[in-house]
Amino acid sequence: MKFSDLISQLSPQSHSFSTHPELNPDLYSITGIDQAQINTLSYVEGEKFGKMVTVTTASALILPLDTSLQTLATERGIAWLSSSYPRLTFAQAINLFYQPFQPESKIHPTAVIADDVKLGKNISIGAHVVIEKGVTIANDVCIFPNVVIYPHVTIGDRTIIHGNATIEERSQIGANCVIHSGAVIGGEGFGFVPIPEGWYKMPQSGYVVLEDGVEIGCNSTIDRPAVGITRIGKNTKLDNLVHVGHNGDIGENCALAAQVGLAGGVKLGNRVILAGQVGVANQVQIEDNAIASAQSGIHHDVKTGETVSGSPAVNNKLYLKVSAIYKKLPEIYKIVKDLQKNKG
Repeated sequence: MKFSDLISQLSPQSHSFSTHPELNPDLYSITGIDQAQINTLSYVEGEKFGKMVTVTTASALILPLDTSLQTLATERGIAWLSSSYPRLTFAQAINLFYQPFQPESKIHPTAVIADDVKLGKNISIGAHVVIEKGVTIANDVCIFPNVVIYPHVTIGDRTIIHGNATIEERSQIGANCVIHSGAVIGGEGFGFVPIPEGWYKMPQSGYVVLEDGVEIGCNSTIDRPAVGITRIGKNTKLDNLVHVGHNGDIGENCALAAQVGLAGGVKLGNRVILAGQVGVANQVQIEDNAIASAQSGIHHDVKTGETVSGSPAVNNKLYLKVSAIYKKLPEIYKIVKDLQKNKG
């Protein structure tokens, strides 16, 4: 692809081709700035990586709206286009160079499909897929090999379910969802009643709802409740190895990084971000736009827009102050011991 073709498809806010049309390299691939080579396209998101412009061998760059970086790239003979959101433009550019594998629309002869299953148009069903009775699958759905779908599941248009995922009974999956390998949607919640003899298993008769545009990472689990619904809101994204307990209610456009664990009944508002290994205790409510940094242990409700850190989690500003003091504890301890000695 010529750089000029890239510009016509991305429509950037500005670019070098308007003043230096001779800088029109062929671009064969797209890569990170630290791995860029001749005939590749890369990007610089901000000042932190700006120095890479002086050393990269990339033939073209996506830059922020920074005239100094643009001038430097031009002086080095690097074609560039600029954007207010370079990372977003980079993501859009990837779509021009790479398309994920999409099987052809057909049903593999080894798939086992109940007689009453309702199938839409242009569906791909891979080898050894099992689909039980009462399932409804909409148009343009892609189901990779070894997926198991329990009875009375519904799956919306253009949803993709990758190999070895399991969709348990009565789960409702919206349109344009992606469920990655090994994920389990609608498995039994962890419900046991203590009795003198040990534990009485509480039946998990509820179900799971994934709204449109939800993505579930590899080996993540979304549990169904004893009664009611576990819900994942529209366009929410879950990384690998995330656990959402029974009766969880996750809002729209949330992002949960790897190894996040939500106990039963946790409620997240919209646009909540939970970084890696965050744990949230039973029945906690986290309101809109809140953020929890990595490994936070959240045992209390979090207000709208608040950022929390640590375990037990506290406001991030307090956490940073406490962390600064923590490094000085040996020194403080020595001072206290000396004071006690002198007092004695």
